[in-house]
Amino acid sequence: MVVNGHPSASYSITIRLDIPQHPGAFASVATAIGNEGGILGAIDLVRTAANVVTRDVTVSCTDEDHAARISAACAALPGVVVRSVSDRTFRLHLGGKISVAPKVPIKTRDDLSMAYTPGVGRICLAIAEDPAKAWTLTIKRNTVAVVTDGTAVLGLGDLGPAAAMPVMEGKAMLFKEFADVDAWPICLDTKNPDEIVRIVKAIAPGFGGINLEDISAPRCFEIEARLREELDIPVFHDDQHGTAIVVLAALVNALRVVGKSPDGLRVVVVGVGAAGTACTNIILAHGVRDVVGVDEHGIVHAGRDDLDAARRTYAALTNPRGLTGSVRDALRGADVVIGLSVPGAIPEDGIDLMAANRIVFTLANPVPDVSPEAIASKVAVLATGRSDYPNQINNVLAFPGVFRGALDVRASTITESMKLAAAVAIAGVIGADELGPEYIVPSVFNRRVSEAVAEAVAKAAVEAGVARRGDPVA
Repeated sequence: MVVNGHPSASYSITIRLDIPQHPGAFASVATAIGNEGGILGAIDLVRTAANVVTRDVTVSCTDEDHAARISAACAALPGVVVRSVSDRTFRLHLGGKISVAPKVPIKTRDDLSMAYTPGVGRICLAIAEDPAKAWTLTIKRNTVAVVTDGTAVLGLGDLGPAAAMPVMEGKAMLFKEFADVDAWPICLDTKNPDEIVRIVKAIAPGFGGINLEDISAPRCFEIEARLREELDIPVFHDDQHGTAIVVLAALVNALRVVGKSPDGLRVVVVGVGAAGTACTNIILAHGVRDVVGVDEHGIVHAGRDDLDAARRTYAALTNPRGLTGSVRDALRGADVVIGLSVPGAIPEDGIDLMAANRIVFTLANPVPDVSPEAIASKVAVLATGRSDYPNQINNVLAFPGVFRGALDVRASTITESMKLAAAVAIAGVIGADELGPEYIVPSVFNRRVSEAVAEAVAKAAVEAGVARRGDPVA
């Protein structure tokens, strides 16, 4: 059985099976699962009877149809009964993934009188007299609002605010797990930029930072720019800047692998939406001089009459050789291509047109812009947005540490220098003795990453003059 894609835990199921109690019975189950392309995971005993054993069998699949085929294959075996099939990912989300927990116990009247009325009134008066005390006497010092309108949820499009909630909950989990930042999902039932800006400004007093998430382009550019201008706390659109930071970190290390320098590079960015624009900006800030963007209509250049305001700005900053034409024209002689578009946006034969020691980041997710398997032998360094290939470009390497560092020094904004510092810090986690074509970005589970990023961002904030506290706080 040929299966498209890679089985993974994101599509894993647990099948409860009654299996005949005789030698070779479970082997037939395992064979049926393997023949359908499933990957067998945990096998748990539920109960036994005289002639039947009941087991929960966990299987990684590629999608829901694949899971259904595996279940049907088990049910077709002589004497095997499928009692139930549960989707492990759906089970994980039952009741949501986050909760609120108190930091101090309330067990006596004294506890209650200090944490709440009447004692809390004194704290309120102190903050009213000096609003800056909200940073020390409330959760503001460690909280981030994760704000979305649900118009660009992952790669799934405009699903609306309710459907965006599982992603925002997941984001909040990652903030807490990797940087001990308390983050709150804020899903807004409006697509109006004016309304979004108004709402975020209204809730801002309770937060130390704002993380914008899954807001479609080009609206996201306006919303972020206005909030950065009108608020005195960091505003960070992770789809743009988190991606850009990790892409630059990966590029820094990829260049170490192939022995090339930024100032002589030719870089092609396929997909010039929110992430593509931010990646271009940070790559230019790092010292790359020749970046060519490609959208669905071809190379972005100043002579095109179909450019919106964002793409006109992009054209003015890029394409110094004045290239025109298709993605293949852009790829000819390029050292690096960064795909942030859709499956098929980068043609396989276009890779052959690139310079020697090619670097390819194909980051469309879950299906890459170009098949990694098809081009792996043609490139020196390959990275994707997926966890089942080496060199995963994952925003979790950036945003927890960025906000941890910004909160620790009470930064009023996040500057370009802070983003650059974060990228260099991520790259620096990998030592020269570890670096290689399949290891240019550290694991998302490497706890040193968030710490290194936080320290670098805090230092850069102080140097940029946007820190309101010189020494980081815990």
